[in-house]
Amino acid sequence: MHVVVLGAGVIGLTTAWCLLRDGHQVTLVERNDGVALETSFANGGQLSYSYVAPLADPSVLPKLPPWLLRADSPLRFRPQLDLQQWRFCLAFLLACNRTQAERTTRQLLALSFYSRTLTRALVEHEALDFAYSRSGKLVIHVKQASFDAARRLLDYQASLGCEQQALDADACVQLEPALAHMRAQLVGGIYTPSEDAGDCYRFCVSLQQALTRAGARFSLGTTIERIIVEHGRVVAIDSSVGPISGDAYVLALGNRSVPLARTCGIHLPMYPLKGYSLTLPIESDAGAPRVSVTDFAQKVVYARLGESLRVAGMAEIAGYLAVADPVRVALLSAQASARFPLAGDYARARAWCGLRPATPKGPPLLGATQYNNLLLNVGHGALGFTLAMGSAQVVTDLLAKRQPAIALDGLTLGQ
Repeated sequence: MHVVVLGAGVIGLTTAWCLLRDGHQVTLVERNDGVALETSFANGGQLSYSYVAPLADPSVLPKLPPWLLRADSPLRFRPQLDLQQWRFCLAFLLACNRTQAERTTRQLLALSFYSRTLTRALVEHEALDFAYSRSGKLVIHVKQASFDAARRLLDYQASLGCEQQALDADACVQLEPALAHMRAQLVGGIYTPSEDAGDCYRFCVSLQQALTRAGARFSLGTTIERIIVEHGRVVAIDSSVGPISGDAYVLALGNRSVPLARTCGIHLPMYPLKGYSLTLPIESDAGAPRVSVTDFAQKVVYARLGESLRVAGMAEIAGYLAVADPVRVALLSAQASARFPLAGDYARARAWCGLRPATPKGPPLLGATQYNNLLLNVGHGALGFTLAMGSAQVVTDLLAKRQPAIALDGLTLGQ
């Protein structure tokens, strides 16, 4: 079967890979002149399989008022004259209850552990160059209350399949010596040895090369304008180079999936969360972490990607423009330089921002639509890199009418 994959970020590329391996002919359509030039370009770099709890959690509710009023808050809301934004925010607030948060966490962990298995198998069998490392992850705490709460979660996380350890401050520094300068501030950390790291953009470029060798076709620089439906089936997409037809279609356009889906009557409950990153050339090997680090208080992540340190954080509900706010960039730089001051010259860091395609509850939307030859692979939020391979295989199985390896409760449109 000829499958047209709409979008060539990490979600579209991994989908194409799984489809091609399943025997399909694949064409990827992408508006940019290269792959992974939007949300996948400079994300946090952490393949964070055990840390997929949704942002929609009851613990967030008391934090929202001060967060929304502070200039240095990890979450910022900028109201727009956009009904989609307000619908998203209302649905997000309704999802901030314990029952929903625990259900979503279980759903996402099942998908992320499945994705970990598939990603590691891909890395083992394909020569992909993307600064991959199985470095583990350390979540550091500078407040006793947050560390105590994290330790209380260890048994629950273990019941869901996570392997984690609570470390005191000295053990954190022993594990990651680049934290030695802030030993007095640390109260402890949670270490998860099963987490990985890698450069998502380089992963995508390497995967594009592998796809090309395997016979996939790319229509780059092609803007998709609408989905053409006849007699209850998708028959083509209308694009800047004319109609493109296939036997089946997978929508993997991130945030741009929302307006495109509307052209055929599908309403996707998604909204972009703007995130920021810095890519710092490492000047001191000892000054940059080798373990992936997450600062719990500041909600900032750090991942070593070869000779660079990737720093990422913040979420803004602020519309569809991927334009960096210099104030937020400066804040992220200040936070990073305080945590790892010897890693390099932060004035040389490359700043970037991207729009994470998020659903209110947190899980992505996979699989069926009202058209039996149009499938979804959208809405992964900040977890696109982490969940990509698992999501791609689920969609491939659904197209082949096979039962996926994981349950799809909560992962499909309308649930």
